[in-house]
Amino acid sequence: MSDQLEVGSVVEGKVTGIKPFGAFVAINEEKQGLVHISQVAHGFVKDINEHLSVGDEVKVKVMSVDGDTGKISLSIRETVAAPEKPARPAAKPRTERPRKVEAAHQEKSQGFNTLEEKLKGWLKQSNEIQADLNKRTKK
Repeated sequence: MSDQLEVGSVVEGKVTGIKPFGAFVAINEEKQGLVHISQVAHGFVKDINEHLSVGDEVKVKVMSVDGDTGKISLSIRETVAAPEKPARPAAKPRTERPRKVEAAHQEKSQGFNTLEEKLKGWLKQSNEIQADLNKRTKK
């Protein structure tokens, strides 16, 4: 009887049981399959009971049929069109943090420098800032 169910076909079924991992759906008098919780709806499903109840009539798509065990994998999600994703808001332009004008000018005028040259400049700048702070604290 399982060879009558073709993978990819959409059939009507009735929910016969619900477990935390999915729902059992009877396809006919003899066959039932499992709709895994990940195949219940588009998006994350935390509690399957919020989506399905025993006795619900549902459309399911046959995802796979195991001929040896007779297990049938079903999907409700595949029978429903995916919701449109909301448009992303336009990205805000990036703004640079303000810095001292002379430091920015100094960087532009120097161009490419070695790390040693940069270190000398950073130490000089640090010493100037420290001297400025020392003047302020002495007042």
